[in-house]
Amino acid sequence: MKLYSDEELAAILDQEIFHQISEAADRLGKECYVVGGYVRDIFLERPSNDIDVVVVGSGIAVAEELKRMLGRKAHLSVFKNFGTAQVKYRQKGIEYEVEFVGARKESYSHDSRKPIVEDGTLEDDQNRRDFTINAMAICLNKARFGELVDPFNGLADLEDCIIATPLEPEITFSDDPLRMMRCIRFATQLNFQIEDATFVALERMADRIKIVSGERIKDELNKIILAPHPSIGFEYLQRCGLLQIILPELSALDIVDQKNGRAHKNNFYHTLEVLENVVKHSDNLWLRWAALLHDIGKTKSKRWDPAVGWTFHNHNMIGAKMVPVIFRRLMLPLDMKMKYVEKLVDLHMRPIVIADEEVTDSAVRRLLNDAGDDIDDLMTLCEADITSKNEGRKKMFLENFRMVREKLTDLQEKDYKRLLQPVIDGNEIMELFHLKPSREVGVLKQYLKDAVLDNKVENEREPLMQLLMDKAKQMKLINDGE
Repeated sequence: MKLYSDEELAAILDQEIFHQISEAADRLGKECYVVGGYVRDIFLERPSNDIDVVVVGSGIAVAEELKRMLGRKAHLSVFKNFGTAQVKYRQKGIEYEVEFVGARKESYSHDSRKPIVEDGTLEDDQNRRDFTINAMAICLNKARFGELVDPFNGLADLEDCIIATPLEPEITFSDDPLRMMRCIRFATQLNFQIEDATFVALERMADRIKIVSGERIKDELNKIILAPHPSIGFEYLQRCGLLQIILPELSALDIVDQKNGRAHKNNFYHTLEVLENVVKHSDNLWLRWAALLHDIGKTKSKRWDPAVGWTFHNHNMIGAKMVPVIFRRLMLPLDMKMKYVEKLVDLHMRPIVIADEEVTDSAVRRLLNDAGDDIDDLMTLCEADITSKNEGRKKMFLENFRMVREKLTDLQEKDYKRLLQPVIDGNEIMELFHLKPSREVGVLKQYLKDAVLDNKVENEREPLMQLLMDKAKQMKLINDGE
C-alpha cells in the first residue's frame, strides 16, 4: 500500500468526474464524500471506476443535480425506497458508476438484517460501516477537496494488514450477520489478518448467520473461492464455527481418527491443499467448487478394516449424491454447472485408479467416454489431488498421469466422439429385432458400447453387426437358423 497526504489525495481525485460531483454538491450546499471501497483501493493502488458517494442530506438530490449538469450522456436511476441513486456516465473512454446515498444511522432488530434507517451525520454513517478500512472518507466539497476523514484509524489497519470493525465487533456482527462472511472474505482477498477481538466476536456470534439467506452466503463463498488463496478463508470459516453451519459436510472432514496406532489424514486440510493446487492452474469457479467438494463423501464412507486400515470406499459416488443437496441449500445454480461439479466429484477417483495400475487403452477410452468434454478439468482436479508427502509415490502418480494424458490426446485427435459411439444405435437395434424401447435394447446397446470402449472390434458396421447377432442369439431374440 501507499500513504498519501491530503494534497496528494486531491491530486489523485483531480479528475473531471469528481470535480463535477463537487460542483453539484456545492450548488446544493451539501457536504459530500467519496467513501468505502474506492477510498480503500486508492491506498492499495487498485484502480476502480465504481464510486460510492455519501451526502450529508439527500444523496438523490445531488445525483439529480449531477445528471442535469452532465446532460443526456448520463443515465440516472433512483431508488427512493432505499434513499439511493446511481449515475452511469462514460467520460474519456471510461465507464463510471457513481452510487449516491444520504448519510444515515441504522438500528436493527435481533431477527432481521433489515435496518431501521434515519438521516444522520457523516460520523453516524461511518459508525455503521462494516470495517475500519471501509469507513474512510475523502471530502469532495471544493473548500476541503481531498481531505481524508478517518475516525477509526482505517489507514493504520490497512498499513498493518488488519481487518477490524469500527464499533465493538459484537455490535457490528449482530446488526448484520452477513458482515461475518464479508470479514473473512476481505481477509482472504487482501491476505489480511483478522484482529483478535474481531475474531473472538466471529466465534461468539457465528450462530447469527442462520438469519442470512443462502443466496447472500453463496455470493460471499464464491468470492472467497475465487480469491488468490481461498484456503485462507476456509480455514477462518472452520476455526470460528461458521463453516459448521453453512457447509457442515466440508467442516465434518476436519477430524483424524486413530485405531490400533493407525490414523488417516485430515481430509479437511487435504481438501484445502487440493483447492490451492487447482487455483494454480484454473480460475474456473465450478472446477474450484469440485475441488472443495471432491472428498465430502469420506465422512459417510469411512470404515475400519483390520487388514488394510481406514478405508473410504465409494466416497466419490456418495459425495456426488451430496452435491445437489448442498447446491439447493446455498441457492447455487441447479443447471449444468451443478451437473459439472457432480460429475467431477463422481469421476475424480477414476484417473487415480488408472494411474495406480497399468495405463491401458481400454481404461482410458472408458474414462474419456464418461468425462466427455470435461476430461481436461477432471485431469487437472486429479493431478491436484496428489498431495502425498511420499515424493517417490507422488512422482510415480504424476508420471502415470502424463501417460494417461498422452493417450487421451491421441484419442481426442482421432475424434473420440465418433470412435467411441457405436455406429449401430438403439433405433436400428429396435428395427432389426422388432423391439420397442425395453431392457433388451439397453443390454444390446451396452454390449456394443463395451466392445468399442474395450477396443475388441473396430467401430465399423460389419464387425459390430456380427457381435450384435451373436448376442441376440444368446438372448434368444433370434433363432440360430436365422
